[in-house]
Amino acid sequence: MELYAGIDLHSNNSMVVVFDGDDRVIYRRRLPNDLAQIIAALRCCAGELQGVAVESTYNWYWLVDGLQDAGFAMHLVNTAAVKQYDGLKHSGDEADARHRAQLLRLGILPEGYIYRREQRAVRDLLRKRSQLVRQRTTQILCIQSLLARNLGAATSGNLIKGW
Repeated sequence: MELYAGIDLHSNNSMVVVFDGDDRVIYRRRLPNDLAQIIAALRCCAGELQGVAVESTYNWYWLVDGLQDAGFAMHLVNTAAVKQYDGLKHSGDEADARHRAQLLRLGILPEGYIYRREQRAVRDLLRKRSQLVRQRTTQILCIQSLLARNLGAATSGNLIKGW
């Protein structure tokens, strides 16, 4: 029997939902963010787990790495590309986890790239640097605008040139 899992990951707990190809829920439980408990929950389901869909949040590294090491096929969900249907009657962590697993089962799950562990630190550092550069530029433009309004455009340009 083919099984599909979805995990709604939070800072201290995860909602794990596993269902079969006929859309019957096999397992549904909120677990603490403990890798051993999550692996045990996924392994207790009788059937062949086709994949595990985990949302891409700030803290996904430990879970995806641990589940990959345990032999599970991981799918990192691009949450920005997942469009929930308007007017859904049910919402919440369980519905979110189930929806991700259903998209995986249907083969329409928008996925993010799972960077290799050794590349993540450099990527995170470059993202932070880019963010800081944008913030610096925003602050300089704000000060230039403030000076231009209060001192005149000709004077403000001379005051900022050294920055």
